[in-house]
Amino acid sequence: MELRFLLKQLILPPGGLLLLILLAWLCWSSRPRLALLLLLLGLGGLWLMSLPVVVEQAARVLEREPALAEAQWASLAQRGEVIVVLGSGREEADPAWGSDQPSVTAIERLRYAARLHRASGLPVLISGGLHYGEPPSEAGLMADALQRDFGVATRWREERSRTTWENAQFSAELLREQGIRRVVLVTQAAHMPRSRWCFERAGLEVVAAPLGFLGVANARPLGGWLPEGKALWQSTRLLNEALGQVVYPLLYR
Repeated sequence: MELRFLLKQLILPPGGLLLLILLAWLCWSSRPRLALLLLLLGLGGLWLMSLPVVVEQAARVLEREPALAEAQWASLAQRGEVIVVLGSGREEADPAWGSDQPSVTAIERLRYAARLHRASGLPVLISGGLHYGEPPSEAGLMADALQRDFGVATRWREERSRTTWENAQFSAELLREQGIRRVVLVTQAAHMPRSRWCFERAGLEVVAAPLGFLGVANARPLGGWLPEGKALWQSTRLLNEALGQVVYPLLYR
């Protein structure tokens, strides 16, 4: 497993918050005030990040690209030359399917890409490499699902990337060979700003096609002030995006 994946697991919730609670326990007898502060930060962070209302408000800050209106789908053929779908992990060895499968998030992207393809007629490129270095690639899994479940063929597969930056760089290499410079980019709304930045740095013109908006009315009991596990997972993804938007410009030029 790559070091960066391990660090993400330790830093992002719940790992980082659980580490604060562990540190509080370790220094409780020697530095009780510091221990109490760490405990409050750890437990308070877990509570806040498990609230749907926090997810909603945080997403509104990150989801800066507007959704495409359905009336715009057909005109994508004039604005772009290819639909690029970014990988989003996989579920391993599901007995119901007998093999690894694209994640729920990846399936959402494929479904949307299939709709855009049928409306515009644009070909599809899927970008996603090996998951923790193990085959098959995300692009391969997604291309199979796109064909079998949605009846749409994938023109190109980019199977080397491990990050959003590499999604852009390696996809751009493939597309430049075909003389293509304008892409319709499909990914989650919160992920779109970082993805657009990467693809534009790779020399491509981007038409954003975001989906999976979280900054909408959450329709939860008590206005979203009751904790739930799903919100904690969503908060972690949003925090990952917020950190990525800060770190990527420092790592990549």
